[in-house]
Amino acid sequence: MTSGGHTTVIKRVLERRVHEPATPEDTTATVAVMLRVLPPPHALLAIHADATRAQLELRIHKEMLNVVCCAEHEAIKRLREQFRPLVITDSLTLIRGIRAEHLPREPFILYITPLEAPEAIETGLRTGADDCLPRHASEPQLTARLGTARRIAELEEVLRITLIENREISTTDELTQVASRRFFSKHFPREIERAGRYRRPLSLILCDIDFFKHINDTLGHAGGDAILKQFGIRLQECLRSGVDWVARLGGEEFAVILPETAYDQALDAARRLRASIADRPFPAQGKMVEVTASFGMCNLEQVPVGERKTADHMLRVADAALYRSKYGGRNRVTAALLPMNSVRGTPDSLHKFLTP
Repeated sequence: MTSGGHTTVIKRVLERRVHEPATPEDTTATVAVMLRVLPPPHALLAIHADATRAQLELRIHKEMLNVVCCAEHEAIKRLREQFRPLVITDSLTLIRGIRAEHLPREPFILYITPLEAPEAIETGLRTGADDCLPRHASEPQLTARLGTARRIAELEEVLRITLIENREISTTDELTQVASRRFFSKHFPREIERAGRYRRPLSLILCDIDFFKHINDTLGHAGGDAILKQFGIRLQECLRSGVDWVARLGGEEFAVILPETAYDQALDAARRLRASIADRPFPAQGKMVEVTASFGMCNLEQVPVGERKTADHMLRVADAALYRSKYGGRNRVTAALLPMNSVRGTPDSLHKFLTP
């Protein structure tokens, strides 16, 4: 399996789970798939005694762990350079050093004790080891301890991947790869709070592909999906990287958020967005398709502090502006400038109506 291939499989499994009600059986099956596709965990073998190290190298099978040997003084540097979820060592000094290092992730440490005495095991556990194994352990005992360490490392990796992939699935629209509606619902109010805190302007643009039903009817849903994918890309091409962002609200409707952007600059951006869609045909299903979109913009020159309804009000105003663009001929921009004290006003009280 190629590098990253296991995460692709896991992502697909998780994507299905998003749209299906989960049951305990589903969860067990999902974890089983994840564990099956994961490669053997990487382990760092840092053993001071040459004979013990050579013996463990022979006894640890590649199917069990992907082991790399190193000297004790190199182990922490190796962990910094490439994290390994499992460390096998006979050095209490190394264990203390790893636990004091505050690595981004904590490895599972298996301490090889010089004796099988309870005191040696207690010392290892107190020092920071997760488990202990006598140097002269039997083959079944070694297999059992390594199996436990492997399962813990694998489950931690599954949890880490699940958190990362779930976060991506919940925040990114799968088709267009822009932010999802869920992400917009959570982060647009945060943009408003930030703008209010620093007394900055904020602009919101809503846009909707014109006659999208006709596109779907003519090209089929595969053609419509191809248009949507390219639409999201074109919107992002016109914006400031790392500052402005795009979200798909559903169907063919998108939102563009322009932090710290005054009215005139936001209006220029909306016009550029409209032109970027209308001026170049979209390739889809072997054809070049003419596509246009309508835009509604709302700007607050200074976002008020502590007004909880600002997000809803800006959305209503931008939506009303978009409605005027759609029913005023489409392929145009309608913009609204809101004074700070107007956030409780009605969305029909638009300041300006501007078309390209």
